[in-house]
Amino acid sequence: MTGSKPPSLRGITRRHFFEQSAFGIGGLALASLIDDVVLAGGQAQPRGNASDAARAFAPKAKRVIYLFMAGAPSQIDLFDPKPTLTKHDGQDIPDELVKGERFAFIKGKPKLLASPFQFKSHGQSGAQISELLPNLAKVADDLTIIRSMRTTQFNHAPAQIFMNTGHQVIGRPSLGSWLSYGLGTENSDLPGFVVLLSGENNPDGGKSCWGSGFLPTVHQGVEFRSSGEPVLFVSNPEGVDSDVRHRSIAAINDLNRINSLDVGDPEIKTRISAYELAYRMQTSVPELTDLSKEPASIHELYGTEPGKASFANNCLLARRLVERGVRFVQLYHRGWDTHGASFGEDIVEKLPHLCRETDRPVYGLLTDLKQRGLLDDTLVVWGGEFGRTPMNEARNGSKFLGRDHHPRAFTMWLAGGGTRPGVTIGRTDDLGYNVVEDPIDVHDLHATMLQLLGIDHEKLTYRFQGRDFRLTDVHGKTVAKVMA
Repeated sequence: MTGSKPPSLRGITRRHFFEQSAFGIGGLALASLIDDVVLAGGQAQPRGNASDAARAFAPKAKRVIYLFMAGAPSQIDLFDPKPTLTKHDGQDIPDELVKGERFAFIKGKPKLLASPFQFKSHGQSGAQISELLPNLAKVADDLTIIRSMRTTQFNHAPAQIFMNTGHQVIGRPSLGSWLSYGLGTENSDLPGFVVLLSGENNPDGGKSCWGSGFLPTVHQGVEFRSSGEPVLFVSNPEGVDSDVRHRSIAAINDLNRINSLDVGDPEIKTRISAYELAYRMQTSVPELTDLSKEPASIHELYGTEPGKASFANNCLLARRLVERGVRFVQLYHRGWDTHGASFGEDIVEKLPHLCRETDRPVYGLLTDLKQRGLLDDTLVVWGGEFGRTPMNEARNGSKFLGRDHHPRAFTMWLAGGGTRPGVTIGRTDDLGYNVVEDPIDVHDLHATMLQLLGIDHEKLTYRFQGRDFRLTDVHGKTVAKVMA
């Protein structure tokens, strides 16, 4: 009996049935991606996928640059000074704080660890910033510093996935994918969501941090490289010129369209879009990623070296991407896991090294965006997946100073894109262990970011397997103090 079914029914899986039954506006927008250039006479059209109901606010930001410090930077040593911690340095932490607490690596009763670094007030706002970030301190009045972030995860992979997707288990769409789905693209020759990697290695959460989950895969993050071939597998194979490549893609996509009509699988439309975009990127990407054409003053500002893989190069590339209409650019810089288990993995040696790698480029990015008039409608976000403990980890009796994972309290900052500049929000207790004022959860951060982009986080949904999903799940509230 199976063989008597029409091919279109045989080709539809249970998953695709649920997807197609509620594909709605998202499917219509996906199907129209290829036609954007034609309809616009060669110019990209901002074309979103979210319903009008989801766009419930006047957008203050048009795009996002997310500086993700994978491994979790120490808020105690960078943004949240604690004189009381200094006073009681080396003493046992009070029992009432850690009773029943589960740590990633700390064993027994840990001792308090003061920061070995000095803090000063900066700008008219008086923001307290560590001596490790002298360049960022120059733009303190542009920052919205949040000292009261908290999360539910205390291991790197689930915490990174949670921070990026709103759920600690892989399979959900990432923040950048939701924005690509909700707001569309402003440049049909480039992806709406670009990922740039630097540091020791890839994030612990892997590609799930920028995956599209159950959204059409056209919305997943596309990795760009700051040296070598910018995007893998986009250039023509040896012996294949541009004309042959174009005719080959046209033939393949003709077959894909026939198959799409027969089978009805929405991922075929994604495949068509990917082929077309890859061909267009052969022209757009080489010019985009050629940093050597930037003036010497810009290289001095960022500390960039064209052709070298670095966080600095990625910051400059991020500016060039948002300039060209890319909606969401996420930079991952891995290595902030300062446990102190050995030399070079501690807060005395490694943390200053990481700050030297990132401080000047971040200052350069904010300054460059501002002088070009882009910071007003570009939301810049900086932070990791959780914080670090105010106690010394002392793993296996190590004498090097380091801090364990700490989900209860950590610091992030935002700039531009409709945020309130020159304010510090939230407060932790005298030891920096718990949030005691204005607690902000991961879902709250996501909800606030979406509102800055003009989206109601409760209404940006996608139906999958019989229910409506959203980035913030059933949680999240916007934080008015963050917004101007």
